[in-house]
Amino acid sequence: MSPNIVGRVREALRGDQRVDPDVLIARLTAVRWFLDAADGQLPDTQLVPAHTLVERAGTRLALSRDHTVVALAGATGSGKSSLFNALARLDLSPVGVRRPTTGVAHACVWGPLDGANRLLDWTGVLPRHRFVRESALDGDDESALHGLVLLDLPDFDSVQRSHRLEVDRLLGLVDLVVWVVDPQKYADRVIHTSYLREFHRHRDVTLVVLNQADRLPPAELPRVLDDLRRLLDADGLGGVPLLATTAVDPSGITDLRATLERTVAERQAALRRLAGDVDTVVAGLAELVAAEPTADPTDGPTASGLGRALAGVAGVPAVAAAVEGAYRHRAAASTGWPLVSSWRHLRHDPLRRLHLPGPPTGGDAGDPAESLVAATSVPDPTAAQRSALGLAVRAVADHAGAGLPDPWAAAVTTAARSRL
Repeated sequence: MSPNIVGRVREALRGDQRVDPDVLIARLTAVRWFLDAADGQLPDTQLVPAHTLVERAGTRLALSRDHTVVALAGATGSGKSSLFNALARLDLSPVGVRRPTTGVAHACVWGPLDGANRLLDWTGVLPRHRFVRESALDGDDESALHGLVLLDLPDFDSVQRSHRLEVDRLLGLVDLVVWVVDPQKYADRVIHTSYLREFHRHRDVTLVVLNQADRLPPAELPRVLDDLRRLLDADGLGGVPLLATTAVDPSGITDLRATLERTVAERQAALRRLAGDVDTVVAGLAELVAAEPTADPTDGPTASGLGRALAGVAGVPAVAAAVEGAYRHRAAASTGWPLVSSWRHLRHDPLRRLHLPGPPTGGDAGDPAESLVAATSVPDPTAAQRSALGLAVRAVADHAGAGLPDPWAAAVTTAARSRL
């Protein structure tokens, strides 16, 4: 794979920059080119994330660009379902503190449901768990969130494994994740090691909220937020927005709602999510492509050895000896004593003995036997010469593949010897 393609694959889109759809598509195309080149050369298990990315990104880009899928993710008792209901201003998702409370994903769509149905079909949210946040009584109160598809995910710490698997599946599909933690379990090891740290390449589409902030004394809230920020920095999520929320007071979700409104208006979350997915996949493939360029394989003793081996197999030494003999033979016949010259004309020309063309003279000028290489009598290569050629080709292939990851070095050697 050329360095230009690898460079495009590795190009990162981070920070607050807008993601250019054309650039993102070019990066995804580069990943697909890599997969085409790696087909049959690398273990399939190492290429599964890249194949998944190409398929998932193609599907997401083909679906609605006017909708932003946001997931509320959290542990049992974190209050994410209460937060979901508060944002929707409707009681849509069951609330409780028992395990498990939320067993399936619920979706609330701001705006017409028809435009989001294909997206929800892809995410796998059942039709009976889809709700529309659209009412004539609201007027324009909810218009700023039109295009938002808000999901309330199952509890990731559920005692039922199927719930955890559903969370993991949906986290790979949504555009933005709002991690909901509470004052009691914000430092829980599971959420930090199993989830938040895995999103360090998706900082642009990650938001953390400390819910149930009303349960803390006002003097304690800044201290808890600072400690949570410290943990997020250790997870590689420095700079990720961190908000304090409470679902029992409408003013307690004002900042979160404003953040979601900006996200919906930008229409960038899906592109940023896919750009982060490309970063993650490319980082996983780095060990398969990260190699410094080797010296030019056309220079040095290995190339010289290959040249000598090819010459031997092609019969160059025999032809060179015949050329030398023919030169002496013809020179003596042209300049020697007439009697000797006449005698030399009776001897075979060394080049003609090999059926190689001599100087065009008279009727010999159009002799097809002298114009076709296939008609020559150059001796076939010996077994020793063929073996020497195989060793020389392998030496050049080893030199060209030096420093490449093992699968590619082996592929270079196989390709080099494929036509011997």
